[in-house]
Amino acid sequence: MHITPRDRFTALFDGGVFAEVDVPEPITDPLKFRDQKKYPDRMKAAQKKTDEKEAMLVAAGEIGRTPIIAAAQDFSFMGGSMGMYVGNAIIAAAQEAVKLGRPLVLFSAAGGARMQEGILSLMQMPRTTVAVQMLKEANLPYIVVLTHPTTGGVTASYAMLGDVHISEPNALICFAGPRVIEQTIREKLPEGFQRAEYLLDHGMLVPGDPAHQNAG
Repeated sequence: MHITPRDRFTALFDGGVFAEVDVPEPITDPLKFRDQKKYPDRMKAAQKKTDEKEAMLVAAGEIGRTPIIAAAQDFSFMGGSMGMYVGNAIIAAAQEAVKLGRPLVLFSAAGGARMQEGILSLMQMPRTTVAVQMLKEANLPYIVVLTHPTTGGVTASYAMLGDVHISEPNALICFAGPRVIEQTIREKLPEGFQRAEYLLDHGMLVPGDPAHQNAG
């Protein structure tokens, strides 16, 4: 069951209180992309479905009276796909964290890059990597919570650059999915391959309880 960013922040922040951080608006439909539908039509449908502007929400608030900046992707919005807005959102979150001297906590959830934005979507990988570097240079913690699913270019950039990585149980975390890998190498993958528990056992996530009942 997917949790929307707004619901997540309500549960995360003290008293459910948070303030949204403004995100610069990118160019609309820069490639004039069309498949079965025009890109603007897909955007309008996603906005109506989720009642959100885009696939990432950035907010400021407190956890246990500790002020933080948080960013969360919405898988319900076009599969949480990483487009220019998501790139702008992460940069805005990092800049706000540096300005206020706060940690950044990011909740990833994505099927990868947004194909309707083509190479402009892929360019968000280096852009967000630079944003994470801003936090490191300011000696501010960057904590990533990997939720189901976190895949594609998101995993190949900001989702795996945290100082600490934790995860929801049984979350799919990968670049290429298991079926793609099996078809490529023509071998059966281990049970639970690319799931949170597998990554936990192989040192890519922070250990939780001793029995590893939960990832993170």
